[in-house]
Amino acid sequence: MTSPTATIEPPRPAVSAIGPALLLVLALLSAVAPFATDLYLPAFPAMVTDLGTDATSIQLTLTAFLVGVAVGQLAFGPLSDRIGRRTPLLVGAAVFVVSSVAAVFAPTVELLVVARLVQGLSGAAGMVLGRAIVSDRAEGPAAARAMSLMMVAGGVAPVVAPLAGGFIAGPLGWRGVLTVVLAIAVLMLVAVLVVVRESLPPTRRAELRVARAEQGSVVGDLRSRSYVGHTLAFAFGFAVMMAYISASPFLYQEMMGLSEMAYGMLFGLNAFALMIVSAASANLAGRVDVRRMVGLGLTVSLAGTVLFLVIALAGLPVGLLAVAVFVAVAPLGLVLGNATALALESVPRAAGSASAILGALQFGLAALVSPLVSIGGESAAVPAAFVMVTAAVIACTAFVLAGRPTHGCVRSPRS
Repeated sequence: MTSPTATIEPPRPAVSAIGPALLLVLALLSAVAPFATDLYLPAFPAMVTDLGTDATSIQLTLTAFLVGVAVGQLAFGPLSDRIGRRTPLLVGAAVFVVSSVAAVFAPTVELLVVARLVQGLSGAAGMVLGRAIVSDRAEGPAAARAMSLMMVAGGVAPVVAPLAGGFIAGPLGWRGVLTVVLAIAVLMLVAVLVVVRESLPPTRRAELRVARAEQGSVVGDLRSRSYVGHTLAFAFGFAVMMAYISASPFLYQEMMGLSEMAYGMLFGLNAFALMIVSAASANLAGRVDVRRMVGLGLTVSLAGTVLFLVIALAGLPVGLLAVAVFVAVAPLGLVLGNATALALESVPRAAGSASAILGALQFGLAALVSPLVSIGGESAAVPAAFVMVTAAVIACTAFVLAGRPTHGCVRSPRS
């Protein structure tokens, strides 16, 4: 791989502060797609009846959205490196609103699938460009702090959205749930119009074009050890969380015999822990080495997944599985935002493209691990345990390969 130091970065403009209002909007952008993905999951049975279709067709509405998010990021990211961030972001937000209206009023499942695909394509703009804007405006601990705070919303959204959907699906129906997504889309569009300003102005784009002309393609940057290692650490760390989310219903309800209310409480506890650790990570940025926080989070998460596997294989009391899951998921709050900041900081010449690849890999892996955790049926925890351990090992290994390790996955502040 190309060394991260091989490319000479063009002079950066003075770093602009990321104020609270902008940070709040960027957090909203990172959370919109996960909420649109998971909020309507509890309404699937009602959708089958109302649309006169089958479960497979309804599942296709989710698959179409995930495909759209992955492809959309790969389109919006590189485009924003050429023409700036704000225009693609506004276009994406506007199309997301229109497609959300189409989803609410879709008379057939076929039209709903198309609307959800367009939702995913357009909603991807907020995710990929929000990260790119942070990379444009901040670096080092400031970028890590902003990314961690964004992850409080974007990382916790996939966990809490199904819970929220469960509360509103009954009284509002599935069209009411999609109307909530529409309302969030409108709020996102207004927020972008009012708060977000161009973070990659023409002068900076010209500097980057000159740098690319003089130094060649940015492909070498995207193949650097730092970018690849931190991107894989982020994506597979996220895969650990998605494997847990996918396995949680049969883990808590089928195996542990918990009621829906108890399941919701345990699910919420893990979401709250992830949020608290993400907030703590943001608070520590600048005082504790960012790489050390990522290494610590991955090491503890790996230990939790191994504990989960041992409990599952040994047939120990199933209640211990809940403890292992907590240990595996909560420390990811130290990983997701910080690893994202480290990855994008490695590719300053093409932050949009780098953010696109990171996001596409994130959702691609999420779509892959979800069906794998249930291979053994609803009463088998071993497949889920193997998926989580495998993802954690890959994340930890990738992080080590991104730089010189000193202890486990923990890297030296000097590396």
